[in-house]
Amino acid sequence: MSAAGIRSASTRLPTYDELLARTDAPAGSSWGLWGDNDRLGCLNLLTTEAALRGTRSVVDGRTFSLNLDLSLPDPPLFGRRPFRHDVVWLRSDRGHDETLSDWNPQGSSQWDGFRHIRSPVHGFYNGIADEEHGVEHWARRGITTRGVLADVAAWRASQGRPIDPSAADVIEPEELSECLEAAQVAIEPGDILLVRTGWLSWYRTLDAATRREVSAAPVMCGLRPGRPSARWLWDHRVAAVAADNPGLEAMPASRLLSPEDRRRLDEDPGSFDELMLHGALLPMLGMPIGELWDLDALADACAADGRYAFLLTSAPMHLRHGVGSPPNALAIK
Repeated sequence: MSAAGIRSASTRLPTYDELLARTDAPAGSSWGLWGDNDRLGCLNLLTTEAALRGTRSVVDGRTFSLNLDLSLPDPPLFGRRPFRHDVVWLRSDRGHDETLSDWNPQGSSQWDGFRHIRSPVHGFYNGIADEEHGVEHWARRGITTRGVLADVAAWRASQGRPIDPSAADVIEPEELSECLEAAQVAIEPGDILLVRTGWLSWYRTLDAATRREVSAAPVMCGLRPGRPSARWLWDHRVAAVAADNPGLEAMPASRLLSPEDRRRLDEDPGSFDELMLHGALLPMLGMPIGELWDLDALADACAADGRYAFLLTSAPMHLRHGVGSPPNALAIK
């Protein structure tokens, strides 16, 4: 699709397949759709109407924190170091101050920012220099919209096909549709999709030795890596997607590519990074990824009252040039 075609379709964003056919920007990217200097990506879909739609989802005002204990997972995943929390006395023993050492904002519940992953061919989102990105742009904007929960763990269990969180158990895009249909909720442009895989519920049951094994070699359930999931998310116009597992997509991704992506990989062996869901969403589509969000209490409440939409707020850290951030997320029902 040409740049002129995109501009003329100002009331309609291109489909994912139209993005794959772009010749004026990297194929499969949303670059330039919101301007050449844009650093928000799909967060541009957070319109005032999306925020008001979220407020209209509030019925009884019950509030659920979606933020995991900062010390979990323990030990940290992906080779990250544990942080140290030091509480110190103020002068004259008047009270306390504190410091965090070796703290990684992406060690627990998190947003992955656009500096987290780049395209090895095209660079960071929208062609903007690495050091000009940062979660401070999201913090200035703030995140308020309607959230929608796809409790795939509960839905799959009801189908007699429970997810195995300890394995590379893949959630297909079609299963997201079927799960939401069963919950009688539909995605609208600007919603944030929360996907419960059951990984955190499982992790909480593990003893210390098994947690160390998981940390050393993460294999996990999640969304199908690559274009099928990217297509579903983009074409449903979600502003962002977050899940309760450590990587959103199932791992190891290299074994889980769809036939479409395997053909692409055969044609271009260097395309693997962009075929991972992280590579398709963050640098190409500009879609924020949330990981390790604590969704269990919210899922129980949704199952009890049958309402899977709610007001969702998130306040990323105002950290200049930040790579990621705790979400500081709340769901209000």
